[in-house]
Amino acid sequence: MGLSAQVTIEAPVPVAEVIDSKGEKSELAAGDEFSGEAPVTIKLFANAEEVDGYSLVCSWEFTKEGEDEPYLVRYDKDVEVDIRESGATIIQPVFVYTSRSDSEVVWEFGREDYEPFRVILSESSLEAPNAFSPNGDGINDYYNVYNVKSIVSFSAAIYNRWGQQLYSWGIDQIDCEDCGWDGTYKGKDVKPGVYYVVINAKGADGIRYEIRRDVNLLRGYTEETAAP
Repeated sequence: MGLSAQVTIEAPVPVAEVIDSKGEKSELAAGDEFSGEAPVTIKLFANAEEVDGYSLVCSWEFTKEGEDEPYLVRYDKDVEVDIRESGATIIQPVFVYTSRSDSEVVWEFGREDYEPFRVILSESSLEAPNAFSPNGDGINDYYNVYNVKSIVSFSAAIYNRWGQQLYSWGIDQIDCEDCGWDGTYKGKDVKPGVYYVVINAKGADGIRYEIRRDVNLLRGYTEETAAP
């Protein structure tokens, strides 16, 4: 909103880019909302002009929905912030031009001019199966977790009955095809039978997942053999 007629300054046009854990990007204008899983990276761009004789201060206020005070304020024209907690984050842009001669506020663009950006991240979830069938039929050929939402840290390992670690994987391999344990060790198929998985993970909502369970490797199992 203009505070003085001394200058004519075009209103900045703030925009945002949200990058999710898969690397997919979403473009937002002020007032837009992103809903997805944690973690995400949000890049904010002021698109504010510099004006001779005036200083520009850009601020981005990050506030959790339901709270009055921001938990983070950044003052660069363009900023990048990782959001790892579930729930709604409200991001309010404010741009102030002041005269360099007398420090008077000449023009301000803020809450009356822009609706905030909203980033809503889901609560976490994670489940681990008790069996898989690595037989090359394209169904359950890899052992991995499923129903994965808003997981911000993850590690898992497979052990045999003697406690020997056969395989381990991290967060970059929990939400993709052909990821996880394929039932081999050092390039060779292991025998069908019972193995053991240890999983440690944390959700964006602070929930910790500590899973210890048997894993049945059913190499001869197919959809045909399961049919009555």
